[in-house]
Amino acid sequence: MTLSQEIRTAFRTCPFCEATCGLEITLKGNEILHINGDKEDVLSGGYCCPKGMALGELQNDSDRLRHPLIKRNGAFEEVSWEAAYAEVEKGLLPIIKRGNRDAVALFYGNPCAHTLAGQLYLQHIIRALKTRNLYSASTTDQMPRHVASGLMFGSPALISIPDLDRTQYLLILGANPLVSGGSMCTAPGFPKRLAAIRNRGGKIVVIDPAKTRTAKAADEHHPIRPGTDAFFLLGMMHVLFAEELVSLKHLSGHVQGIEEVRGIAAQFSPEQVSGACGIETAVIRRLAREFSAAPAAAAYGRIGTNTVCFGSLNAWLIELLNILTGNFGKAGGSLFPQPGHSVPFQGPGGKGWQTGRRRSRVKGYPEVMGEFPVATLTDEIETPGEGQIRALLTIAGNPVVSSPNANRLDKALASLDFMVSVDFYLNETTCHADVILPPPGPLNTGHSDIMLYNNAVRNVAHYSPPVLPPQPGHPDKWEIMLSLSLIISGQGAATDPAILDDFIIAQLVSSAVKKESSTVAGREASELLSILGKRKGPERMLDWMFRTGQYGDGFGKNPGGISLDRLENHPHGLDLGPLTPAIPEAISTPSGKIELAPLQLLADVQRLKTTLRIKQPDLVLIGRRNIRSCNSWLHNLPSLLKGDNRCTLLVHPQDAARLGLAQGAYARISTGTGFVEVPVEISEDMLPGVVSLPHGWGHNAPESRMAVAKINAGVNSNILTPGDVDPLSGNAVLNGITVKIVPAPGRE
Repeated sequence: MTLSQEIRTAFRTCPFCEATCGLEITLKGNEILHINGDKEDVLSGGYCCPKGMALGELQNDSDRLRHPLIKRNGAFEEVSWEAAYAEVEKGLLPIIKRGNRDAVALFYGNPCAHTLAGQLYLQHIIRALKTRNLYSASTTDQMPRHVASGLMFGSPALISIPDLDRTQYLLILGANPLVSGGSMCTAPGFPKRLAAIRNRGGKIVVIDPAKTRTAKAADEHHPIRPGTDAFFLLGMMHVLFAEELVSLKHLSGHVQGIEEVRGIAAQFSPEQVSGACGIETAVIRRLAREFSAAPAAAAYGRIGTNTVCFGSLNAWLIELLNILTGNFGKAGGSLFPQPGHSVPFQGPGGKGWQTGRRRSRVKGYPEVMGEFPVATLTDEIETPGEGQIRALLTIAGNPVVSSPNANRLDKALASLDFMVSVDFYLNETTCHADVILPPPGPLNTGHSDIMLYNNAVRNVAHYSPPVLPPQPGHPDKWEIMLSLSLIISGQGAATDPAILDDFIIAQLVSSAVKKESSTVAGREASELLSILGKRKGPERMLDWMFRTGQYGDGFGKNPGGISLDRLENHPHGLDLGPLTPAIPEAISTPSGKIELAPLQLLADVQRLKTTLRIKQPDLVLIGRRNIRSCNSWLHNLPSLLKGDNRCTLLVHPQDAARLGLAQGAYARISTGTGFVEVPVEISEDMLPGVVSLPHGWGHNAPESRMAVAKINAGVNSNILTPGDVDPLSGNAVLNGITVKIVPAPGRE
């Protein structure tokens, strides 16, 4: 048998979603035969969803771009990398040189968090651009959590995670982890983890407008009116204070602002909020008592609590519920991960964190984590004046499908002077680009989910080397990103990105050896660079992070510690143990304490209070997920599109009857921004007055080259979203949208 015919096995972490499942890939030479879950993976233990099994389909997809494209006379043609980079330089630099760097905007999508290049090299493009116009998918689904963490703990990166494997009581709000795989809670095998809670005598309660797959697996499901989670949570907090159930325990002395919180909670009794949120007074009281009495409890909220007009309040109140019951910073409660690449916490105390260092030009939205809301990207393109966006760089993002008021954004992109996209596909967004730079296939590069392990339910370290050799002549994604950085900064399209990569690591090492807190303080930078020298790009950076992290080998200082060499010898990852308490050392607020009552959040409670008596709309729209889908970028893989149409409108039988809707017939859904027509699926899983349409669909751009997706186009739910935002975080309001529904005229 020749080498090309040999059967071999490779192990790889799935790059599709936040679960980070380990995969076992069987190959014949370089041909992928099949993909299964890696039973020995330290985090996933063999669990794998259909998306991971389809990784080979993405690698081999004939529609996935292999060569750069340039648009000439309205049509795309393949060109060399040298020609593509020259075109980028020709198109971008004149716009930059006209005197306002804000005329160039950057949008990056969720897949950036699933590649080493995106995690480690995006910051260098941002530094090169020096534009205030930064946008990302973070303001479509998660920014409220960062705002709450930043204001309460001093850092927006400090995301607390439910300790699923040890908790006795799990309260889930607006999340469907059995379908999503876990979001901002990296926990592969969520079904097994939830089953284990019940098997050890624990309890799971789900608060959600829909009876989701997760809700069906729980002990209790209580449907809530979309966008009213803050009322429900404040009702629970009212009970905790009124019945003297608040118990800070180990957190005593590490918090401040409890009296302010007590005063807020006093204004929202269960009797006052029950009508607004739709959950009975007795249920609110019982759940508050159960949560406080549990030996270990954790509250966890996600998309449904973030993508509403009070998203930041919801994130804050969920943290407060964990804190007030003594479950924050406790085994079985809510904890901060400390993964393999992390450095020890340096608190208590620090500079703290704030938003609003600048405001968006058109609508005055505050900056959050350096970004403006993607909901105002269209405003900044359409509105003339100094700082108007005239060029756009997108990296692994499809905002025409994923962002609010999608039709308007689609038209705005067509008006740009120049656009560059780094993307696998010619899709609904990249069809507007003048240049498309495709990254290599997912199996041609090394991988480690360092960003997602910051949210993992167990401390781990992992690295997956490339499964397949590089495509000849095709730069890695990190090289593409550094080439863009060089072009933008005026260093020239022909400059070797390896030069910049060497400079970046040299600067990093030189800075570290001068810091007293570093594990390599006082060492010679040249010595460390020599040790790192056999690698380049993300792998060199990753080796540095692991070696200098709290579990690292310290370049010989701790011989049993982690290095990339050691991880390559452990293809299933290294288990570094369960999450551990880190209070107060994780807290970096100026006071060194958890700030329970940030002024911005207290003020927003007053905005919430004004809505308490407002009449609820007759019909509102929410989104939903499917385990075979991941936003908009996996709809070209045949195995994931098998079965029934999943882009349907879920409607409760009562609503279907009063609206004249029939199973399988088309309904027209409309708002002030547009309408879509979609098949109806009648389901008692929906709360009456609430309908559900999945996001990520609408693959009908004539110019796109995604054959399977076009056949299964579906409709874009963001045609219906008006572009409202949560004012504290800038997060788009994508759930609880008031809609009008009628039978689609002229359609069977």
